[in-house]
Amino acid sequence: MSSVYRPREPVDVRLTLGPLRRGAGDPAWASSPDGSVWQATSTPDGPATLHLAVRRDGIHATAWGPGAERVLAGTPDLLGARDDPSGFDPSLHPVVREAHRTRQALRIPRSGNVLESLVPAVLEQKVVGLDAKAAWRRLVLEHGTPAPGPGPRTLRVPPTASAWRAVPVWDWRRAGVEEARAGTVLRAATVASRLQEGADLPLEEARRRLLTVRGIGPWTVAEVASRALGDADAVSVGDYHLAHLVGWALTGRRTDDAGMLRLLEPWAGHRQRVIRLIELSQTARAPRFGPRMPRALPLR
Repeated sequence: MSSVYRPREPVDVRLTLGPLRRGAGDPAWASSPDGSVWQATSTPDGPATLHLAVRRDGIHATAWGPGAERVLAGTPDLLGARDDPSGFDPSLHPVVREAHRTRQALRIPRSGNVLESLVPAVLEQKVVGLDAKAAWRRLVLEHGTPAPGPGPRTLRVPPTASAWRAVPVWDWRRAGVEEARAGTVLRAATVASRLQEGADLPLEEARRRLLTVRGIGPWTVAEVASRALGDADAVSVGDYHLAHLVGWALTGRRTDDAGMLRLLEPWAGHRQRVIRLIELSQTARAPRFGPRMPRALPLR
């Protein structure tokens, strides 16, 4: 199945979808030399593969698998159709103004798939990002399924809720995931349908449902809200690096969570948008704040 999405404003597909991809080795995503993007995903109708290619007449979306119709219908939301930048004033700070000037086609995505954003966020709790990405890659390769259609051979559909519940304890340990994070994923997978219902409810209700799962706190909720729910105001309070990065970018000094929230207050309603612009434009320039955390070894 195929369709053409013609957004009212330009959309940078790769920048917009960047937060959904967990590193270059994420088995659920792939890029082609022509710049097109592949995604493998699970839907209530079954697995699906989505291919997005930017052409002169719009963004061409092609999908395969039982969930093809659903992912095509969700393509506009995935590419930020619900993202409303009105009221956002990048001129309030020169760093934000310059970042926005060169990235005006950035949108806040809304995948609508709560579990597929939640699991990697849980894996990222209190560990080195490289370890979390490696754990996600290993678990998706071992417990996901081949993507339907003619996509890259390495493309895999992430596990469904039932498949996450069936992951044996030794596979969690080989992936470096200890009991606390594995338990959180299992508890979330048990109530996945209730969490998924939140995607069609007011944002505050979706957040409340996520917080009812033991092991999920405000940081994880913000990570999910900014990806699955299209929350342009989400702020991941408690992140090891984010407050320092925002403080350095906006004041030249590192800060804490309270300081970060004060700095972002002028952009209330668009704080996630500002964070994305800062991450894209300043991460490579920022000084390292403290020593690197050591890489983890597989748990036994």
